[in-house]
Amino acid sequence: MAAGTANQSEKMVHPAVKPLSDLLGTWKGEGEGFFPTISSFNYSEELQFTHSPNKPVIAYYQKTWNLISGQPMHSESGYWRPKPDGTIEVVIAQSTGLVEVQKGTYDMKEGVVKLKSELVGNASKVKEITRVFKVENCELSYVVEMATSLTDLQPHLRASLKKL
Repeated sequence: MAAGTANQSEKMVHPAVKPLSDLLGTWKGEGEGFFPTISSFNYSEELQFTHSPNKPVIAYYQKTWNLISGQPMHSESGYWRPKPDGTIEVVIAQSTGLVEVQKGTYDMKEGVVKLKSELVGNASKVKEITRVFKVENCELSYVVEMATSLTDLQPHLRASLKKL
């Protein structure tokens, strides 16, 4: 019966999403933030990647809390649209009002998704954002880099999460 259940769940993943199916689910872990213009900080995080079987898109939701106080810090949500040629389009709206339109590539044999902003909207200082996600040994890690009107592109966030 377990094999039949596995085959059924495989059939329920849209073919466009199948290469990224290792991301699907809920991930939880910790991260750290830093940038020349702010004080460094640590946070706990939960990421969710969900999928409706008849849609060629992954819904993305992220939220963070202060590691010490447990107070909410940040949240964002959006959609990831993988293409059969290994490219991907991502739209993210942040709780701060900032909006990102990103394009990039995925190579799940290497376990890597690389994104670069095409547009950062509603941001007076942020000029560019890149995100690199890596899945390896049942762990999801990422690095977010940011450029502002005062700084060149450089690391801003990094985290390591495990699937629940």
